[in-house]
Amino acid sequence: MAPQKEIKRITTHTLQKMKAEGEKISMLTAYDYSMARIFDDAGIDVLLVGDSASNVMAGHETTLPITLDQMIYHASSVVRAIHRCLVVVDLPFGSYQGNSKEALNSAIRIMKEAGAHAIKLEGGEEVVESIKRIISAGVPVMGHLGLTPQSIYKFGTYAVRATEEEEAQKLLKDAALVQEAGCFALVLEKIPALLGKQVAEKLDIPTIGIGAGKHVDVHVLVMHDMLGINKEFQPRFLRRYLNLYDEIKRATEKYIDDVKSRDFPNDSEQY
Repeated sequence: MAPQKEIKRITTHTLQKMKAEGEKISMLTAYDYSMARIFDDAGIDVLLVGDSASNVMAGHETTLPITLDQMIYHASSVVRAIHRCLVVVDLPFGSYQGNSKEALNSAIRIMKEAGAHAIKLEGGEEVVESIKRIISAGVPVMGHLGLTPQSIYKFGTYAVRATEEEEAQKLLKDAALVQEAGCFALVLEKIPALLGKQVAEKLDIPTIGIGAGKHVDVHVLVMHDMLGINKEFQPRFLRRYLNLYDEIKRATEKYIDDVKSRDFPNDSEQY
């Protein structure tokens, strides 16, 4: 029997080293054991258990309804599947804003109950205190600027952020603040590519883009979008690698036909 290949675990230190060496970093969302296992076996570097589960798993219009308990459930499922990649978990809306003590308690619950490797939260200057407090307890924190879906009712739109100079300058300032506060990486969502390049060059920590251009260090997509499981969401930044919606629909239709026609199960498919 051939010796098993040693599996090298991805850590926050690994990501920093990859940025320093100019190696691009791959990242996807995951919400369950089976898909996380496939992604990890494929060699993905980072899996994000996103609060986008509220949309793609539960069918809500926004990310706001998902609870901390639900995030822990999804994160636990993902963590049990992986051997190599880094697992980051979103702090859901209402579990950290405006109260750094509550933010710390939420982060600790995710780390202890789900076995996650890091947490992610949205915002800049207004959440710096929470970032520092969570990091002081030994929990790695990933930041998130640009389009922040938990603030959708404040913005009123999912349009590209920081196209105006004032907002762009605030984003640059917030990026520096969250790095100084101790974040090990920063998500930049739906911002102009030139601004993404500026942030990536300004920061020492890895920058993670979703609709932030090609110059960031890490690229992330929602798994349902990348695999074509849903058909409604078609932003410019999305590249679909499969069309699973139609593939699964066709397979299901064939199964239904086989059952109705009494073709399934046949003699070789019974005991």
